[in-house]
Amino acid sequence: MFKALLLEESGKDTHASLKRLNESQLTTGDVLVKVDYSTLNYKDALAITGKGKIVRQWPMVPGIDYAGTVLASDHPDHRIGDEVILTGWGVGEQHWGGLAEKACAKGDWLIPMPTGMSARRAMAIGTAGFTAMLGLMALEHAGIKPEQGPILVTGATGGVGSVAVRLLVKAGFEVHAATGRPQHADWLRELGASDIVDRADLDKEPAALESQHWAGAIDSVGGRTLAKILSQTKMDGAVAACGLAGGVALNTTVMPFILRGVQLIGINSVYMPREKRIEAWQRLQTSLPLNFEDEAREFTLEQSIEAAHDLLAGKLRGRVVIQP
Repeated sequence: MFKALLLEESGKDTHASLKRLNESQLTTGDVLVKVDYSTLNYKDALAITGKGKIVRQWPMVPGIDYAGTVLASDHPDHRIGDEVILTGWGVGEQHWGGLAEKACAKGDWLIPMPTGMSARRAMAIGTAGFTAMLGLMALEHAGIKPEQGPILVTGATGGVGSVAVRLLVKAGFEVHAATGRPQHADWLRELGASDIVDRADLDKEPAALESQHWAGAIDSVGGRTLAKILSQTKMDGAVAACGLAGGVALNTTVMPFILRGVQLIGINSVYMPREKRIEAWQRLQTSLPLNFEDEAREFTLEQSIEAAHDLLAGKLRGRVVIQP
């Protein structure tokens, strides 16, 4: 038996509670993992509170990522005692996730823990940090260089945004951080942001083309904010889009693309190939401060439901880890 946070459907409502489950109920995959740490993402919070259509199969153990130790394996790449990381692949949505003491996954979904990285550090980084690194790698692949000008990061106090600020600064970029929480401006400057942008200034209907401000951007908001950013991106700039907190519609024109050569790059961290995952995680280990995990807020599994509500209410900033 093991402890888990279980989501059950009751009419149109979601009921979240702690349960004792049996290993026989873990039916997905060929590797059994002892979960040492998981994390609480925006998507997890939507699933736990029922405020987003995240769960595709009921009942569900949420938690879209986790880090832990292999307890049993029928997969050739993983042995008992190996430390592994899982992010994406529909875990916590279609397959039981990491907000539990144990989890089962397909071995092809798991990657080895980078040398020197702990499970807590891995989950302080989590899917959010992994996505932020993919955003940086996408801008680099698009040829964006620090001398071209500032990079805008939206949702900067969130998980993806706050890590993206750090990674971009480490890579030598000037970073402008957009947020609707002015009380966190000093913290964002501590992370390395050189300027703070009011979120409200970006949440406006854009003209087809506006004054050129950004060499690039990592955007986790989408919607009208993304359209505004595209209209303000410099010649030959690039925008990595990785979120939809502000909506899924994108009402823009072809003008930024055909007159300025702007690239819009979608970031899909869920089904990223294994080789690119390993590269990103190895870079995360060396690019973030050695004490990065010390800044994460830690909660127990019992506290995760309340923490999910606090996350959606904007009461938490940065990264949140769960110790089951």
